[in-house]
Amino acid sequence: MDNSVLKQQKFLSEDFLLQNEFGRLLYHNHAAHQPIIDYHCHLSPQAIADNHTFANISQSWLAGDHYKWRAMRTLGINEKYITGSASDEQKFQKWAATVPYTLRNPLFHWTHLELQRYFDIDQLLTTNTAQEIYQETTAKLQTQDYRVIGLTKKMNVEVICTTDDPTDDLAHHIKAKNQGDGPKLYPTFRPDKAYAVENSKTYTKYLSQLESVSGIMISRYSDLLQALAQRIDFFHNHGCRLSDHGLEQLYYFESDPYDIENLFKKVLTGQQLDVAEVQYFKFRTLVSLSKMYHSKGWTQQFHLGALRNTNERMLSKLGPDTGFDSIGDFSQARALAGFLNLLDKTDQLSQTILYNLNPADNEVFATMTGNFNDGSVKGKVQYGSGWWFLDQKDGMEKQINALSNMGMLSCFVGMLTDSRSFLSFPRHEYFRRTLCNLIGRDVANGELPADEAWLGKIVSDICYHNAKNYFKFG
Repeated sequence: MDNSVLKQQKFLSEDFLLQNEFGRLLYHNHAAHQPIIDYHCHLSPQAIADNHTFANISQSWLAGDHYKWRAMRTLGINEKYITGSASDEQKFQKWAATVPYTLRNPLFHWTHLELQRYFDIDQLLTTNTAQEIYQETTAKLQTQDYRVIGLTKKMNVEVICTTDDPTDDLAHHIKAKNQGDGPKLYPTFRPDKAYAVENSKTYTKYLSQLESVSGIMISRYSDLLQALAQRIDFFHNHGCRLSDHGLEQLYYFESDPYDIENLFKKVLTGQQLDVAEVQYFKFRTLVSLSKMYHSKGWTQQFHLGALRNTNERMLSKLGPDTGFDSIGDFSQARALAGFLNLLDKTDQLSQTILYNLNPADNEVFATMTGNFNDGSVKGKVQYGSGWWFLDQKDGMEKQINALSNMGMLSCFVGMLTDSRSFLSFPRHEYFRRTLCNLIGRDVANGELPADEAWLGKIVSDICYHNAKNYFKFG
């Protein structure tokens, strides 16, 4: 055999994913050292405020991570070792047995990046190395440098924006701010439950919670809006500058086929709305919320396209957000355009980030943003980073290419983790390496000039400065 066939770059070397000289230059000189602004995640604000110590790596790595859970189930591992009664070490052993079979899935890269970046472990995780790695990581996690704040400092995290329900008292955000250590922690207003009228029984229970925290009795739809406005004021006073919404799709109605107060009364009396009524309720409520955001100068985010809770048996057993969602194929363009246009008509369209989960919609979303950029703000309407099933190398490249071809990559506010794990921040590195490799490839192909100062500035802007300027955190 020709020995040249055996030559390869070392796995996870310092030039991981960097396949050309200019890409390596861009990454090492301009991207690698940039601080991280993680403007959308599902991390626990209490863990940050308390500077939590994880008992072991399973609790910091496997708990709540439905990416890993899906892989383990696919391999045939019993739920006992995933979300069940097995010990943390037993669960880790099962994950270690799974990792070698995740080749070409981003989990393989993320797993070993995280072991390297946080714990300086270069070994591959397998059944043979699992016990040693479990013991070494668990021992380190008991030390001061490996408490939550230490973990964020290792990755140079400057800002974390959590995802918070309007009923949250933000006590942990307040505590973290008063302590002043670690990354700046900001809440994000996530009001999905405020318009989740599909189930009237669940919805009326939520309204009771909203009444309690807002001090407003909610007997009419106008009361609901008043209570939400009160919570927006509360969030704003505690540093919130972002909202977020998870929807299958946005809805738009040119006329008003229903009386919104009557729909609200139906829900309060336990009646189920039909599909069109539910869509209209969501539409009217989101329009009102979006106008409130605009009055505060917030950025609104729309995560669109997830088909959630598809497995009823497992939903009843484990609850939502446990790994049984997928990409949906919902129609997006017309209603999305109508919704944004309605707000733009009265100049009440906030800075907006649109995320799609179906890669077939990449160009739709990339071109939609250009329809509503009006010159008032750099990159006012953004095509968001590859999200959920698309936050891997191929998904990132396709998002970057669609944005480059249809819009302005140079204005992009960059990556986020969308994660529940404090060990997930190397996903920013994964994105930065992918970005630099793509630009470096264009230079190698003669499609861009080899101007390090110019391209280096654009790279550093995408990795950090664009987000810093766009969100204007206090």
